[in-house]
Amino acid sequence: MRNFVFKILVGGDGAVGKTTLLRKYVDGTFDESSIATVGVDFFIKQVVYENVGSCTLQIWDLGGQERFRHLLESFIMGAKGALLLFDLTRMPKIENILNWVNIVRMHDFNLPILLVGTKLDLEDFIAVDDESAQSIRNAFNMIDYVKTSSKTGANIELVFDLIVEKLMEKSKY
Repeated sequence: MRNFVFKILVGGDGAVGKTTLLRKYVDGTFDESSIATVGVDFFIKQVVYENVGSCTLQIWDLGGQERFRHLLESFIMGAKGALLLFDLTRMPKIENILNWVNIVRMHDFNLPILLVGTKLDLEDFIAVDDESAQSIRNAFNMIDYVKTSSKTGANIELVFDLIVEKLMEKSKY
């Protein structure tokens, strides 16, 4: 059994639900009144995978406000993967997605990125169809696309299982 340590970046525009998703994953809580992350926040989660070993996830929540983006370069180093979040109730701007891809892949052009649509529970307000999201995923060579809800917990574990699986696979080489 091996012990893995993976640094995972979480990026996306302000108010897409990055911190809310991470709190749901790390400690199971949901807080609708989350405040904007200034700069970066940091979470740790220990996960054990049967027949594989333990995995320590160092999760870096990158503040989505544009005025803090110049601070991010020093936090990107050493990342093994990234989650790129967008709000399913607002059509993402391609230039914003491109900016985030460039930020998280600043030091590793092949960094695995998982595209994550948030706020799935607001089903009456969904503005992004699966085809559009898959087009974004394909255009930026991301490993997969998952829709989530931090409120209900839908697919939160799946997001991290997918990225960790990819990182474990990559670490075999």
